[in-house]
Amino acid sequence: MLVENKVIIITGAASPRGIGKATARALSAQGANVVILDLKLEDAQSAAAELGPRHLGLACDVTDKAACERAALAVVERYGRIDGLVNNAGITQPLRTLDIQAANFDAVVDVNLRGTLYMSQAVLPQMKEQKSGSIVCMSSVSAQRGGGIFGGPHYSAAKAGVLGLARAMAREFGADSIRVNSITPGLIQTDITGDKLTTDMRADIIKGIPLGRLGDAGDVANACLFLVSDLSTYLTGITLDVNGGMLIH
Repeated sequence: MLVENKVIIITGAASPRGIGKATARALSAQGANVVILDLKLEDAQSAAAELGPRHLGLACDVTDKAACERAALAVVERYGRIDGLVNNAGITQPLRTLDIQAANFDAVVDVNLRGTLYMSQAVLPQMKEQKSGSIVCMSSVSAQRGGGIFGGPHYSAAKAGVLGLARAMAREFGADSIRVNSITPGLIQTDITGDKLTTDMRADIIKGIPLGRLGDAGDVANACLFLVSDLSTYLTGITLDVNGGMLIH
């Protein structure tokens, strides 16, 4: 068991075909106590119940700092520790530069970037006390290549910000034996992308992927498992590409 008895929080993990839920399943299968956070309590609790009785579902809006702090406190009260955090919660909008309004920018940056900061801030004191912990921040290939298939420039900017934030936290908290790393998924088949790809779009995209297929949520989940487990104890501040070769750099 790679993460046996570790307590790992995953934000935005209740969506049926999402990366978060796939990560929850992968971690649970390897022995972790998984805490699923999502906007609606019933969704989070239902997703946790599917994994089994040792897991926990909590409501949390990651753009609300107090809500993040309450969630972290509830986890410590239940399990006594926090070993890992996967900052998975995110939203995207398919807008072009000149169409981005203030409300669009705020919404995308708040969930993707501010949410990553707030949830990390919520767990870091406990990790510092333990002198151990692993934080995984979900960025995107769009942050590296300057735009994706569905996300607008404000999404690319927010996800690029996640990379910078993760690297800065890795540098700051390394002395506390806390590791902070990022994952940059390519085009992954999830609830967000599943209904938007036509057959022709899919074929064109796959032509540019050396491995010849789109990614599955499980591909990213396995990368999360690697980064929260002891297999990666000498990795911090890295960006792990999970894109099938869509971007080789």
